[in-house]
Amino acid sequence: MAPDAAARRTEPRPSLGRRLLRRVPLLGAAIGVALALWLVASNDVGAVADAFGRVGLAGIVAVVLVRVLIIGLCGIAWARILTGLTGVSAGPFVLLRFVREGVNVLLPVASVGGEVLGARLLTFWGVTGAASAAGILVDMFFQVVTEALFALTGVLLLSQLEGEKAATLAAWCAKGLVLSGVVLAAFFAVQRYGGAGLIERRVSALARRFAAEGGTAPAGGGVQAALDAVWDRRRWLPLTEGCLLHLAAWFLGALEIWIALRCIGIEGVTLAEAVVLESLSQAIKSAAFPVPSGLGVQEGGFVLLGSLFGIDPHTALALSLVKRVPDVVLGVPALMAWQAIEARRGLMAPKAPPAV
Repeated sequence: MAPDAAARRTEPRPSLGRRLLRRVPLLGAAIGVALALWLVASNDVGAVADAFGRVGLAGIVAVVLVRVLIIGLCGIAWARILTGLTGVSAGPFVLLRFVREGVNVLLPVASVGGEVLGARLLTFWGVTGAASAAGILVDMFFQVVTEALFALTGVLLLSQLEGEKAATLAAWCAKGLVLSGVVLAAFFAVQRYGGAGLIERRVSALARRFAAEGGTAPAGGGVQAALDAVWDRRRWLPLTEGCLLHLAAWFLGALEIWIALRCIGIEGVTLAEAVVLESLSQAIKSAAFPVPSGLGVQEGGFVLLGSLFGIDPHTALALSLVKRVPDVVLGVPALMAWQAIEARRGLMAPKAPPAV
């Protein structure tokens, strides 16, 4: 028997739970595609295409440019979280943020797949595996916290609308935000007060794998020590800046909605209404995180929320399609950049000092 075949036979098989988890994104993608097709088929396809066409090239370009600004701000926010702890400038963080987005919206992975990859690629610039893992955990925390604040703004604006449907939806969203607050408090406690020690072995194994890919070995106590360094009270300014940049990015997303609706020809749409549509649709999409890129979920959310403002279903579906254009226009080059980084990682990794 060949040695490699014998090695394969001796490798432990993944557990049933792990095998099922690996299939969750594919199952979510199948459900999302089916939901999206049902929504399109149950509406006038010609009307959807007509509404999408009214956006025009100028409108599409404007939406894409807004998305570039949003992703850029998120990349700078990530860099601010690790400023002073690494010697890496903001440029690689912005580049890798585009890669994270491209992976999350175009590949059949759960919504955190891009984050794991982004942390791994960051080690190619010499960041330790522990620091990279800690930085991505804090960045994800800020992203979710600011999304919750953004959704809270949408709920408060929605509660001002008249009608039982708006009141019911606002009540359900408020309950969801309360639950999210509990989860976020637990997530913060795990990072800040030593709770990461409970999962240290898992995360440290991930950090060691990052280090093997191009970074340096975790030092100074591993991931928990890196988290303590990130959350140091003396670093309140860069942490605050990173959080505020994420919050600004969420609100900029409402500008995409406003531009698209104005181009379609929906008169009288206000930025407040755009905030409600963007914030609550993003909350619905995040709740369905196993579905890659929220396929079908985003479309259904726009149909539901658009009805509150008198937006017909085919216009709501066209709006969702407009929101997906930047996913492709920016996601495809991002995936190509990922492959280029993988190919050149040996050139970017810091060289070992010459032997004395």
